[in-house]
Amino acid sequence: MKLWRNPDIVWRIEKRREQDILQALERGEDVSGRGTVILIISGMMHQLNLVGGRIWALCDGNRNETEVAAELAREFDAAEEEIAGDVAQFVAELMERGWLRRG
Repeated sequence: MKLWRNPDIVWRIEKRREQDILQALERGEDVSGRGTVILIISGMMHQLNLVGGRIWALCDGNRNETEVAAELAREFDAAEEEIAGDVAQFVAELMERGWLRRG
């Protein structure tokens, strides 16, 4: 089933920050704690890191979990098997919070 973002959540990609993080990643820096996507949910702001932000952006109703993992594997030049578990875990967490749904 395809993955959909909750339409009540306001969000944006911080493009400049994303570019800075990609450059830091190329330099070998730890970027796991740096956010690239901002979500506004019930008046609270949340940040998603680079990979979380890409997963969020890819959950546009056109892809299922497997397709999201395949796209990330291609983007980050990584094995799809390695990424699939992380995608499944992150998607499960966002679904539990009501931020994503399957449809």
